[in-house]
Amino acid sequence: MSAMRILFWGTPNFAVPSLKALAKDGVEVVGVVTQPDRPAGRGQRVKRSPVKEEALALGYEVMAPIRPQGEEFIEQIRGLRPDLSVVVAYGHILKREVLDLPSLGSINVHASLLPLLRGAAPVNWAIIRGHGQTGVTVMRMVEAMDAGPIIHQLSEPIFDEDSASELMSRLSELGALALREALGFLVHGNADEREQLEDGVSYAPKVDRKTARIDWTLSASEVALFIRGMDATPGAWSELAGMPIKFFRPRLVPELESSQASVQTSFQIPSPGTVVGVDPEQGLVISTSSGVVVVREVQPAGRQRMSALDWINGRGVELGQRFE
Repeated sequence: MSAMRILFWGTPNFAVPSLKALAKDGVEVVGVVTQPDRPAGRGQRVKRSPVKEEALALGYEVMAPIRPQGEEFIEQIRGLRPDLSVVVAYGHILKREVLDLPSLGSINVHASLLPLLRGAAPVNWAIIRGHGQTGVTVMRMVEAMDAGPIIHQLSEPIFDEDSASELMSRLSELGALALREALGFLVHGNADEREQLEDGVSYAPKVDRKTARIDWTLSASEVALFIRGMDATPGAWSELAGMPIKFFRPRLVPELESSQASVQTSFQIPSPGTVVGVDPEQGLVISTSSGVVVVREVQPAGRQRMSALDWINGRGVELGQRFE
């Protein structure tokens, strides 16, 4: 594609298609910066990041500083003589001195249509907030978070049963395409960079276990969006008799609202989070503040993800029990 010398920054699976695209196009990648190896999984074995695995397979030089700063690190980057830094879900905020090291500056691939959903978890919040569309943005990096001029954008629909992990997978491939096109614009000098409109800004803060606890007082549609938006990581969860359970693959079934009404007679208006039925073809039926949600997959603490029916049959969940 070009004689540009690129320094790539990235860590998770989302960044891998972009790195592969650079390699496929014959771009000169002078180095790859990623997060250090860390313990992961139940066995806490030290694992390389997905980007490190791919970079080593491609034969690139890999750097994994604890923090991307300090004179020694800066000199190492300067010695690579990059023309441009490409940052895709690296995981650290880069300071001005790092952003300005390459002669052409630094660009970033972000998983939203900026200025919407600036921040660490745009894919999760796009689903949770009920957006019908999202996309990817290639932008010029500035010190303020996700606030730089937009170079290129591509959109992607959000389908009714998309989980965050499914949408993330599609956006990772779309991000690679957007990056290739943006680099073409930059190489040929016809990039149309435009400032973001501040009146359209929204934010997508980091999600974690605390964030992912389900609020059953929301409506059925809001609970379903929340479960989809937290799938697979960190996983929307609630407690039953003190045991944490993660929920996946929710479904709205309007016709079950009539069955909820009959249960209300027996249980005198069940509180949100109450088990009001078992759908023999789908799974667990749980009340919310407005309507019911059917959960098709669960993951009890310390166990694998499984169908809700298998869990129900093995545990004997009773009508009237309540998730909190």
